[in-house]
Amino acid sequence: MGDMDRNRRVVADYWDAHFERDWERMAEFFTKDCHYTDVGVDSTGATGPEEIILRLRLGIEPLSEYLHVPKHVVAEGDLVVTEHVEIWGFRTGERIEHPFTSVMEVTDGRIRRWHDYSHLGNLIDNAPQWWLEHIAGGWKGT
Repeated sequence: MGDMDRNRRVVADYWDAHFERDWERMAEFFTKDCHYTDVGVDSTGATGPEEIILRLRLGIEPLSEYLHVPKHVVAEGDLVVTEHVEIWGFRTGERIEHPFTSVMEVTDGRIRRWHDYSHLGNLIDNAPQWWLEHIAGGWKGT
């Protein structure tokens, strides 16, 4: 198996843990200095497994439904790009299909950089007010 195939497998396995919301298993996929950010949302992002998991939990832990619809995956060198749709269900009945392009850099079998690109307006326009208020506090306060 070549490096690109291995990197692609690492990312696929990560997505399995991610959509199961297996926080401990998810953290194992990141290097100690991994950087994650929602491009266009904040310039700081999160660094290291602990911060990344705290940030992810803020937005997705309260969801009553969280599904993954993979579209395309492209692997070249250390980069794995995934085009996918996340289906977010809220306890108050709202349901959002939220498209993402995720760019992950994999080094020695671990994710070292992850940049997500999505349409923030889709969430702002369709997410319930309680969830928007929940995330407004930010993950660093949790």
